[in-house]
Amino acid sequence: MDPKVLIVEGSSDRRRLMPMLAEPVVIICTNGTISSYHIEELLEPYEEQDLFIFMDADASGDSIRKLFIQLYPEARHLFTDRLYREVATTPLKVLAGILVAANFKVHPNYLAGGVNGKLDN
Repeated sequence: MDPKVLIVEGSSDRRRLMPMLAEPVVIICTNGTISSYHIEELLEPYEEQDLFIFMDADASGDSIRKLFIQLYPEARHLFTDRLYREVATTPLKVLAGILVAANFKVHPNYLAGGVNGKLDN
C-alpha cells in the first residue's frame, strides 16, 4: 500500500508533523500561495494515493485550500482551529487528535500531550 500524502504550506509544518507520525507519510510543502499549475505539477506523482490537505487557518491557507478543492475534490481536508492559526503553532496534542481522526497512525506519547515527559502547550 502506498503511503498517504499530506500537503502542508511550509517546512515548519512538515518539521512539526513528521516526528508525530507512526507510519510512512509523504509530506509535501506548497511553500505558500501557488498556482493551480504548480499544484498539479507538484502532485502528479501522487495522484493515485490518498491526499490529505492540512493548511493554516488563515487567508493564505484558505485560498490554497480552495485551489485543492477545485483540482482534487477527492482529497480529504484537515483543519486546525482558527485560534491557533497555523499548523506549526497548534499544540502537539491537538495536532495528534486531528491526525488520528483522519486515520493516521500517531506515536502514543503525542496523544498524551507530551513528548519525553515535557508537556506541549
